[in-house]
Amino acid sequence: MGKVKIKKNDVWIDMTPMSDVMVLLLTFFMLTSTFVKNEAVKVVTPGSVTEAKVPTADVLNITVNPQGQVFMSMDKTSDLVAALDEMCDLFGVQLSGEQRTKFRDDPQFGISMTKLSAYLTLPREKMSEGLKVGGGIPTDSIGEGESKQMSEFQHWVKAAKGNNPDLKLCIKADVTTPYSSIKKVMSELQDMNENRYQLLTSYKKAEE
Repeated sequence: MGKVKIKKNDVWIDMTPMSDVMVLLLTFFMLTSTFVKNEAVKVVTPGSVTEAKVPTADVLNITVNPQGQVFMSMDKTSDLVAALDEMCDLFGVQLSGEQRTKFRDDPQFGISMTKLSAYLTLPREKMSEGLKVGGGIPTDSIGEGESKQMSEFQHWVKAAKGNNPDLKLCIKADVTTPYSSIKKVMSELQDMNENRYQLLTSYKKAEE
């Protein structure tokens, strides 16, 4: 007696709905994600139990490394370029178009105005190292006695705030940064009547 062959039906699963969901999730994460710039000078912030949210827009980040050197970054390119133009006019520094582009694309800046042009002539792959040895933004007041003027750090803050009054100041220091260096930065801001700023910390649970 011959064997009866059972007809096999192919199983077909419609993957279209799953693909639609994956695309929607990917789009959601892309639109809600905040991209972090790869800063040359990184610090390990001290721990805190405070759960206050860090501002993500209209921010001037002030970073103080373990050696007490000051670096800055801004989240808006337009604010950065406007502040640069004001500082160059104030200190009589002339930059080429290529140098301005390098400064605009640099995720972090922190060098004296007298060294800025030389720093921006470095190849892009060497700018990160050049920034680390550049000495940071000077916080010492310019001049002596009656001719004493604001420091370069204060001028940068003034230029940034002048172009964007809504700018929020955030101070980020390393856990090993001497308190005297942080106090120096805060005193510089207080001298300008800039008394509203945030000290950034890493969140940790109370039991830790």
